[in-house]
Amino acid sequence: MRVTVSRKAHFNAAHRLYRPDWDDAQNEAVFGLCANPHYHGHNYELIVSVTGDIDPETGYVIDMKVLKDLIHSEVETAFDHKNLNEQVPEFKTLIPTAENIVVVIYNKLRPHIQAGNDLEVVLYETPRNFVTYSGS
Repeated sequence: MRVTVSRKAHFNAAHRLYRPDWDDAQNEAVFGLCANPHYHGHNYELIVSVTGDIDPETGYVIDMKVLKDLIHSEVETAFDHKNLNEQVPEFKTLIPTAENIVVVIYNKLRPHIQAGNDLEVVLYETPRNFVTYSGS
């Protein structure tokens, strides 16, 4: 029997959407206000879900404390109150769009999730704008 367990978390971070190989006019045309050279921030909400079989010994798919600690160490510590463009190595050459952020988060978490279990990450950039990634 496969069950999905989920943990919510959040982090606050600043970013700027732009390509350094484009001029300001092209960046503004494509990214609008998000290309502001002084950056802007979001209060990101995150839902991490793990789907797998219930362990008959523990009754868990994954221990929620383990999942909480994993999200804290791999995501919150790395991203919270950071300028994503300047302080997070993964975004030195990758535009920190919501799409790219959710893939980076997934890739940071996936090695720590049991191989037979599925992982899905949902990232809310705003209450109305969110992205989902499950590795495919």
